[in-house]
Amino acid sequence: MAELVPWRPLRDLKREMDRLWNEFFGKETLPDLFETEWVPALDVSETKDAVIVRADVPGIDPEDLEITISENTLTIRGEKKQEREEKGESFYRIERSYGSFVRTIQLPAEVDTEKVEATYKNGVLKITLPKKAGAKGKQIPVKVEK
Repeated sequence: MAELVPWRPLRDLKREMDRLWNEFFGKETLPDLFETEWVPALDVSETKDAVIVRADVPGIDPEDLEITISENTLTIRGEKKQEREEKGESFYRIERSYGSFVRTIQLPAEVDTEKVEATYKNGVLKITLPKKAGAKGKQIPVKVEK
C-alpha cells in the first residue's frame, strides 16, 4: 500500500534552492521566502459506526477552533498565535509556524450532525462523527435453498 504524503511544492522548491545556494555560496540556507501558511496534519479513519478525524493542533487554545459541517463536508478553522515576549532576545532562526488555517475534508460517509463530538487532549483535536443509519450499510445474509 502506498503511503500518502502531502504535496508541498513550495517547500520542495525551497529545499532545491537551498541545495543550489549551498553549492554556489557555501552558506547555510536562503531566507524562508517560500514558506507557506501553516496547516495542521490530519488523520481520517472510518469504523463501522463513525468517521474519526484527528488533527494536530499543538499550541492552539481549543476556544480558537471552529468546527462546521455542511453537506457532508467538515471544515476546521483556527489560529495559532505567535507569542511576543522577546525581552532582549535576538532570533537566529524561526522555524515554528503561526497563523490562521482552514482545513476542509469531504467525509467518506453521511454523518449524523446532531451527534458529532469534538475533544481536545495534548494538542490533538479528535472529532467523532457518527454515521447515519443508512450510511452504516446493512449486511444481507444469503439463504441457501435446497
